[in-house]
Amino acid sequence: MATNQIQLKGVLIQGHQVASGKGVQSPYPAGTIYLQKPFFKKLGLDLSNLFEGTLNVWLPCESFKILNPDFCFENVTWIEGFNQETFSFVKCQVEYQGNQYSGWVYYPHPETKTQHFQQQNLIEILAPYIPNIVYGDELALTFQTERIAFFAPK
Repeated sequence: MATNQIQLKGVLIQGHQVASGKGVQSPYPAGTIYLQKPFFKKLGLDLSNLFEGTLNVWLPCESFKILNPDFCFENVTWIEGFNQETFSFVKCQVEYQGNQYSGWVYYPHPETKTQHFQQQNLIEILAPYIPNIVYGDELALTFQTERIAFFAPK
């Protein structure tokens, strides 16, 4: 396993709250992560120990690209009435207030997720529940460089 890593500091921002189901406009009261977890588990990725929502982290970069995901699940039908989606997952470490958490980049491929758009410098992270974290807090994310690339602002 390669040991080349990159660490970026980012800021936790409020997302659409669809992943957690807490958003007023969310069509999924239980949240998309809760609904998707069983499908990912059947495909080989057990996320049962993680919070059922995402950390939306603004990064000081122009964009990022998944190079070699730990998992990529293509054409997943996780709910009736919507297009099949492709999801990639990349292991990462989350550091918040001196504590380390193992997590995953959660990346629904934009070309298969026609109902929802994200900023190109916003990354979604699945992690265990992190006590006391609030919007505006800074956290550090560590990634393997062979898995994901980040591009500087132009």
